[in-house]
Amino acid sequence: MTFETVLLWGSVLVFVSVISSKILDRFAIPVLLVFLGIGMLAGSEGIGKLYFDNIVMAKSIGIVALIFIIFSGGLDTDWKETKPIVLPGIILSTAGVLLTAVITGVFAMYIFNFSLLEGMLLGSIVSSTDAAAVFTTLRSKNISLKKPLKPLLEFESGSNDPMAVFLTISFIGLISVKDTSLWLMGPNFLLDMGMGAIAGYLMAKFIVFLIKRLELEYEGLYPVIMVSLVLLTYIIAGFVKGNGFLAVYVAGLMLGKVEFPNKKIIKKFHDGIAWLMQIIMFLALGLLVFPSAIIPLIGKGLLITILLMLVARPVSVFLSLMPFKMKFAKKTMISWVGLRGSVPIILATFPFTAGIPQAETIFNIVFFVVIASVFIQGTSIPIVSRFLKLDVPMKKKINYPIEFEKMAGMDLELTDVPIPYESDVIDKKISELNIPAKCLIVLISRNGQFIVPSGSTVIESADVLLVLANEEDLIALQNIIIPLKKI
Repeated sequence: MTFETVLLWGSVLVFVSVISSKILDRFAIPVLLVFLGIGMLAGSEGIGKLYFDNIVMAKSIGIVALIFIIFSGGLDTDWKETKPIVLPGIILSTAGVLLTAVITGVFAMYIFNFSLLEGMLLGSIVSSTDAAAVFTTLRSKNISLKKPLKPLLEFESGSNDPMAVFLTISFIGLISVKDTSLWLMGPNFLLDMGMGAIAGYLMAKFIVFLIKRLELEYEGLYPVIMVSLVLLTYIIAGFVKGNGFLAVYVAGLMLGKVEFPNKKIIKKFHDGIAWLMQIIMFLALGLLVFPSAIIPLIGKGLLITILLMLVARPVSVFLSLMPFKMKFAKKTMISWVGLRGSVPIILATFPFTAGIPQAETIFNIVFFVVIASVFIQGTSIPIVSRFLKLDVPMKKKINYPIEFEKMAGMDLELTDVPIPYESDVIDKKISELNIPAKCLIVLISRNGQFIVPSGSTVIESADVLLVLANEEDLIALQNIIIPLKKI
């Protein structure tokens, strides 16, 4: 295949993936299935007849993709929402993942006639979750989840991948290397997670220090240097025997908390990179699989999927969240939205490169489990959330024609302030309101149009004010719009 042909196929597949995700999003079909499906259609057993069986390349693509996807997830995390649920999130992403792996591994040992270690390897590979598939499905139905479900699920999915990677590599080592002690997993876990977290934290501090002092001539270079720093974070964590994926997630999480120059353009760039990485990764994994090899495993694959959804995940969630006060319905919802995603399929390539005898069977089982999990759980999430009365209308995001970037030392925020139908300020001029002096109404969104306000502008019901203010003045403005006696 010539270089031009590779470029042609690459561009066509990416284009078709993006367009298809937009069209099928209306039918609540998770984007993961769309990308994987297109890859399979383009593969050797599909209509594209593209033959691809390079496991090493697929693994390498997957690792690079995960680095940027996990970093972007940490960078986009809203720390104010996440902070209250950090402890239960950490327990879910460590103890919860371990419990899921063990329970699934025991079932797999009997269902597939694996050895105990091979069963644990399969359980470890499918132990992590993917919140992206969950929220893509919810967004397609224009609904969200009540607090603290959304931040908890996002934090869990972003932080549980390192644990799944650790368990997978550990069990591969136990299978491959004779006389390796299972008890070494404890100290190795502390070293892996501890050094990974420290490396990510220190690199985040260094990145902020560097970005603030670089003063590059061109804004477009800031995202470029961030790419190199993200990769460097992963590599440094590996050098100190830490978990590289945890390092990049912690680095992203720390950078999301602080202000630094050109943060907004960096976040937008990495959001685009994360999407591109997901598409490339899913297409490559879709090309890699041979559907004819999965068909004989459908029966047993469906059984392990059901056991994972109805036993392993619920047990791990309820046990992990036992110390915390949380309603039964919310724990049930967390259990149900434990969708498998891209990470299990990528981890399923690891046994191939390690020469594990059951590698091909494990890969095909994992591929089927991911597809079945996303299809069954993903498409039913809106129904389950309504049944448990945990769904809330998704707040419509307004794309304003102006941008604001908060700088270090600045206490101002640009915030949406909706005007309720029962507000006392309706039909009043802005000049008639006792708005704090340092509180600025920048724009008004009204019926899809934007209005530049003045003192004579009259407030109407359902207006959304774009306000520049500090926290104290913002609260004062909100109390004017909705007096405390009405709250």
